[in-house]
Amino acid sequence: MLSTSGRVFTNAVFGPVARWLVRAGVSPDAVTVTGTVLTVGVALWLLPLGHFVAGPLAITVVVLIDSVDGLMARTLGRSTRWGAFLDSTLDRVSDAAIFSGILLWGVRAGETWVLVTSLVCLVLGSVVPYAKARAEGLGMTASGGIAERADRLFVALAAVLAVGLGAPVPVLVVALGLLALASLYTTGQRMAAVHRQTRADAGETA
Repeated sequence: MLSTSGRVFTNAVFGPVARWLVRAGVSPDAVTVTGTVLTVGVALWLLPLGHFVAGPLAITVVVLIDSVDGLMARTLGRSTRWGAFLDSTLDRVSDAAIFSGILLWGVRAGETWVLVTSLVCLVLGSVVPYAKARAEGLGMTASGGIAERADRLFVALAAVLAVGLGAPVPVLVVALGLLALASLYTTGQRMAAVHRQTRADAGETA
């Protein structure tokens, strides 16, 4: 749901920006790389220092702007496999930077549970998309689940912002813990989906 809402929002707000960039001769790949560099820079600069209002707000803006590359590709009518690969790969870099920023703050602040839960989210946040990519590489599907990328980022950034606005740190710990469980469950969902497909294929072959 969050992913769909995000796409509707970005289409309405950033559609004109995408068309302007296309007319200016900017490539979608350049926007993808720029968005990733900005996300990594902001996440690893503001979050470890505890700027929990400016940090999540700035990251949200950059992540939304980063979606312009897809709008540009559709405007040009040339969504390429390279563009999809680049976007997906750099998304993992951006996600890792965000959770690493939270983790580093946990280290600086001596908040052990923030460190632990953000580390688990960092690891599982890579496993969820890997399960999908590996399944597709084997000719199967493993999409969906309760913790897709937009959902993970929304929960993490909302919890960070809440702490920045005065909520106690355990709010962030609980949010990251629930996010870790949701990511683990999503991984299980995708593994189960692939298992069902392999069993069906085996039955057809037999």
